Amino acid sequence: MPGKKIDPRWFSATLLTLILVIGQWKFQILGDDYTGWAVAFGVSVLAELVLFRLHAGGWPNLLSAYISGNSVVILLKPQGDLLWPFAVASLLSIGSKYVLRYQGRHLWNPTNFGICALLLLAPSKISILSHQWGNDWGILLAIWSVGLLVVIRARVWHLTVGYLVLFAALAWVRTLFNQHPLLAELGPITGPMYTLFVFFMVTDPRTIVSGRGKQLFVLLLIALLECAIRMAVDFEKLSGDSALAVAPGMFALFFIGAPALWLQLREQRREKLVPATA
Repeated sequence: MPGKKIDPRWFSATLLTLILVIGQWKFQILGDDYTGWAVAFGVSVLAELVLFRLHAGGWPNLLSAYISGNSVVILLKPQGDLLWPFAVASLLSIGSKYVLRYQGRHLWNPTNFGICALLLLAPSKISILSHQWGNDWGILLAIWSVGLLVVIRARVWHLTVGYLVLFAALAWVRTLFNQHPLLAELGPITGPMYTLFVFFMVTDPRTIVSGRGKQLFVLLLIALLECAIRMAVDFEKLSGDSALAVAPGMFALFFIGAPALWLQLREQRREKLVPATA
């Protein structure tokens, strides 16, 4: 008798815990205290409990809240000692699952929506964690090794590897125009933001389109839009302080991923409504 299939979010939660522990141990990514973490995690869990009961009744699986709450506190860096951005980003993240839906599916990766929405709403109050892992390649290798095992087990490894390849190729293309060193263009991919992005957001099984070919096509569109945003900043068509410039990859996913999923779900619904011909 085959065993029960393990929810892929368990693997994601394990990887996220590893990132959180190593990040705090080596680089204090949570700061000197855990107040922000408590706010982000607490609001995520409470929002999940309340909204799930209002939406479907019963008690929810809290893995999504765990992933969203911890991702928010890793990525989000409010100005000064502000705590409300952690609460708002967490509420937006979990709330998007229950409000922005189509055909029983939520359209955005929760953390991607929450962070991008808050960056657009309050760009002067928050920033995003962007530094590399202290240039410690041992730590990066350890995290990415576990991350690759997670996405292989979840059968979405092609999206992580695909984005890494596209990012590197388009980084080289940008150097042909902006004359930047290739390593400078490749640098962002080694940071915590892109670690979460390539292992959690573009691979989210609940918000990606169906079919490997279609997934890779959407991935290409996301990578191209990110490249366009970076080029716009390089040539001063877009301010380097703008929300899009702060997190170009996340905004590329924000603007392309959800519409792509909506279009596919709409097409599937239309096919079901068309009566079969004799």
